Amino acid sequence: MLLGLDPLLTPDLLHALASAGHGDRIAIVDANFPAAANARRLIRLPGADAAAGLRAILSVLPIDDFEPDPALVMEVVGDPAATPEAVTDFSRLLRGAGAVPPRAVPRHDFYALAREAFAVVATGERRLYGNILLTKGVVR
Repeated sequence: MLLGLDPLLTPDLLHALASAGHGDRIAIVDANFPAAANARRLIRLPGADAAAGLRAILSVLPIDDFEPDPALVMEVVGDPAATPEAVTDFSRLLRGAGAVPPRAVPRHDFYALAREAFAVVATGERRLYGNILLTKGVVR
């Protein structure tokens, strides 16, 4: 055990977050997301919801402030203006970390971006649309 770290920050997750460079993306995905089929590096947090995973990751990961949309979520299919409950939670957590709220992208665009992500963190999130992509920033 280490002092001061969220217990969701497993050794595999910490290694991935530390190994990622500025501009690399980390996907945090829900239980419905085809993570194994879309991940270059897959880290599982099966007992955690996506908001808890995001909270833990934001405690150690700087969010990019060079680009306008460092956080992306998946649009609701058939209702792109809708804001799912999980996305409301993500927005609150990002604001608390001093980052901008996420921008929604179409489902298949999100899948394509997740396939290119440095790592995919598969959570046990059961709420629909509990998926977010983060772009790593720099430590000043």
